[in-house]
Amino acid sequence: MGVFDSGLGGLTCAAELMKLLPREHIIYFGDTARVPYGTRSRETILEYARQDIAFMKRHNVKMIIAACGTVSSAVLGMEAPAGDTPFSGVVEPAARAAAGLTKNGIIGITGTPATIGTAAYERALSSIAPDVRTVNAACGLFVPLVENGFTDRDDLIVKECVKRYLAPIKESGADTLILGCTHYPHLAQAISDYMGEGVRLVSSGAAAAVQAAEHLRAYDMFTDNTDKQPLECYTTDSEELFSANAGKFLGSGIDYTVRRAPVEEIIKGVSA
Repeated sequence: MGVFDSGLGGLTCAAELMKLLPREHIIYFGDTARVPYGTRSRETILEYARQDIAFMKRHNVKMIIAACGTVSSAVLGMEAPAGDTPFSGVVEPAARAAAGLTKNGIIGITGTPATIGTAAYERALSSIAPDVRTVNAACGLFVPLVENGFTDRDDLIVKECVKRYLAPIKESGADTLILGCTHYPHLAQAISDYMGEGVRLVSSGAAAAVQAAEHLRAYDMFTDNTDKQPLECYTTDSEELFSANAGKFLGSGIDYTVRRAPVEEIIKGVSA
């Protein structure tokens, strides 16, 4: 299994996969040298995605998950983004999960400016549950906050950002909120405190992991491994920095290795 993201946020998806599929060999790629993707143009995002997918395919993975709301939104509707390798983003799985949870039919959507700009979640929800009403918020500072370790629910900066971004969603009466970027679950406590106990949060990474496990089961693609496998990670920036922060995203009990894959190698690999 291959999982990629612009940074460390996609490790939330990888962690869920490790819980669901402990015997699968999972490779994670975090493009930390070029994070965040969410403030880039669609053309740049698609080029980065093409390079990331090519890197994943060089490892002969059986399925690729774009554990990045920005990439998932950019490629939504494209036919076979990974060629003949099964591919999933996080948009459709999260939209499906949210549609199944809402009681009052009002769903809030959070994401990077690039993700919100595509209206990808709205389009996915429209096809799944046409009667649902949506309210969105482009949360441009959430990824930098998480990447820099500002996640504590009592941190004044975190609380103020959450309030400023999510006020329109709270005022709408939404009872379900999609965390449309895989970084955002690390702000879930602060988000939940602000939104209130009655609002259900949907982690896009966790939803994608569940759908991926269902795909492997449906197509009889489970591994023959009998032992639990460590997570194999690659980063385009410092291995030391990646390792120092990975534990915050993965939680305890997950073994992993980290190697550096320079940006030059990622770019070159597309045309190699």
